[in-house]
Amino acid sequence: MKKNILLFLSIIHILSGYSQIRISSSGHYFRTPDGKPFFWLGDTGWNLFNSLTKEEIVNYLDNRQNKGFNIIQCVIVAERANRYGQFPFIDLNPEKINEDYFELVSWTIGKAYERNIHIALLPTWGHSVAPLWENNEKIIFNKKNAYTYGRILGEKYRDYKNIIWVIGGDRPAFNDTADWRPIYDNMLKGIRDGGAKQLSTYHPAGESSSSQFWTNENTIDFNMMQSGHRIHDFPVWEWIWRDFSHNPPKPIIDSEPNYEAHPVNWEPDSGYFTDYDVRKQLYRSVFAGAAGVTYGHHSVWQFYYAGKKNVAYALKYWHESMNDPGAEQAGYLKKLMESRPNIDRIPVLDMIDNPPTETDRFIVSFHNEDRSYAMIYIPFGQMITVNMHYINGKRIRAWWYNPKNSQAKKIKTFRKKDKITFITPTTGYGNDWILVLDDASKHFNCPGK
Repeated sequence: MKKNILLFLSIIHILSGYSQIRISSSGHYFRTPDGKPFFWLGDTGWNLFNSLTKEEIVNYLDNRQNKGFNIIQCVIVAERANRYGQFPFIDLNPEKINEDYFELVSWTIGKAYERNIHIALLPTWGHSVAPLWENNEKIIFNKKNAYTYGRILGEKYRDYKNIIWVIGGDRPAFNDTADWRPIYDNMLKGIRDGGAKQLSTYHPAGESSSSQFWTNENTIDFNMMQSGHRIHDFPVWEWIWRDFSHNPPKPIIDSEPNYEAHPVNWEPDSGYFTDYDVRKQLYRSVFAGAAGVTYGHHSVWQFYYAGKKNVAYALKYWHESMNDPGAEQAGYLKKLMESRPNIDRIPVLDMIDNPPTETDRFIVSFHNEDRSYAMIYIPFGQMITVNMHYINGKRIRAWWYNPKNSQAKKIKTFRKKDKITFITPTTGYGNDWILVLDDASKHFNCPGK
């Protein structure tokens, strides 16, 4: 009885608070109900519901809130019981949910709400719909039970303010031999018929985007891509530019770039992605026009702990990994973006003269709509020449922003010229910097503040 009363009070709290995020008037970004920019900073906590106790869930959410994360991507249905021995379905039947399992899901969403965190909620991993890669995958969804399950979810969570629906889950929606979109469409239709109207999207497989599966349709509200874990410096900026240019426009998020401490191409002998690798992809996707980005850590997404199966050579346990440098640095990106108007960003391809073409050195830049400021991400410290006609104002104030520690250093204020050359404070591999150029008359604060 006490458990049910506490859950009821938590639900009332969720329903009475802020409204869910919305899409900006430009179609490219997110906003709050009162029109303020909402910068998506996600973390992949995929196995949150089935791997942690309630105490551990609170510790994880507190850690992510303190670092600035406002989105957690996680999956309801997994192939294992939760830490309390509960499975999501009775007899693997999606039309018969286990209310005890879902009590933990609802409780977790409530705890996230208390911390101003949205849950990007996957009803299931894609392998329960489209088994393609693993020998132990089981199909449990079809068009009929996907709709019923979706309707159950819609009725249960229709009034929750901090949910974003993510159909799919690490799989293509169709291939040359099969098309699973009718199943996903039915699941989302069930959610909608159940009364849930929160934003929706689709999480695809590596090196693909939801825009490839739902092109000009209104099935999903915004697009997700996954640049993935196969190679260093996947050209995420090209994919973001492509989806940014679609008409009608939709926000685009790289929801799974290379994870910190993930083996390159799943092969430990190839090395592991570092915080530097992570920073390059986070910044370049956002500067190319993404509405935000999702960070991930290889030990944290799976919540690897002693006695649990180690998926793909994780190096240490999840609680030891939460404070690895990439997570803190992801928060610095959010601080930087929120220190300037960022709901009207416009990516620019030719702000730099003779830019490097190598993917590990590729520079990405943008300005806002009224050209009152511009930012340039330089992944490999070097000299650059900037075409200044992308910034308005007779006088320009220039700053260096360090993505490793969120420290900003004023360069100087100078009279605008057609072109100006800058050199990063440190140069070479591992020395990435952001050049911030402000119209001095706007009196913007120090970047990141």
